[in-house]
Amino acid sequence: MTWLRRHALLTGAMLALGGFLGLADGSIQHSWLGVDQATRGAVGLTHLPELDTPMRTLTLLGSRAGLISLIALAIVSLWGYRRRWALALPVIMAGTGGLQLVAKWAVNRPRPNLADWGYPSGHVLSLVVFFGLVAYLLRASRASRGWRVLGGGACAGMVVVVAFSRLYLDVHWLTDVIGGFALGLAYLLVTIWLVEALRRRRVNALAVPPADDSLPAREAPIPA
Repeated sequence: MTWLRRHALLTGAMLALGGFLGLADGSIQHSWLGVDQATRGAVGLTHLPELDTPMRTLTLLGSRAGLISLIALAIVSLWGYRRRWALALPVIMAGTGGLQLVAKWAVNRPRPNLADWGYPSGHVLSLVVFFGLVAYLLRASRASRGWRVLGGGACAGMVVVVAFSRLYLDVHWLTDVIGGFALGLAYLLVTIWLVEALRRRRVNALAVPPADDSLPAREAPIPA
């Protein structure tokens, strides 16, 4: 991992975390209420009976059952050739669960439907991490550039669609969704930084030549 890439990942993570904290403070102070209410009204104009069922179905991807299914599918897909990732993915995703619980408890902001713990959106946070890792693995794979671009676009599209479903179903404010994206991005970038740092360390360790353990040759006796 180059110096520039390493610092770009950490800088991006810090900026995303700063955005999350700024939105959290604004949410507690009700600074964004006007924007949230305006967005809620605009999204309400898109309500159609034909969209209700698709939106309820799509939003399940970010639910506990949906995430477990996605993780299980990813483990099966990765087990044959990237076993370390197959084992690490459930641990990484468990971290998103703990992260969102702490964040929701700390902010404790009501949702538009007056339910508790709206900020940040756990669905968006989790899917940003999951599909972000999928896009990262695709980028590092041997697939053609076209397939990598297509896969990355599909991952981004799934996050956007689920994020919109949370607004459509009136279970989150816009700032909840953006906060989930920001915190998920920060966690994702730190995870990628750690993965690449560990990989670099392993490569450097393998590149070090082994120590010469051979015994020194016996010196010839010095004549008297």
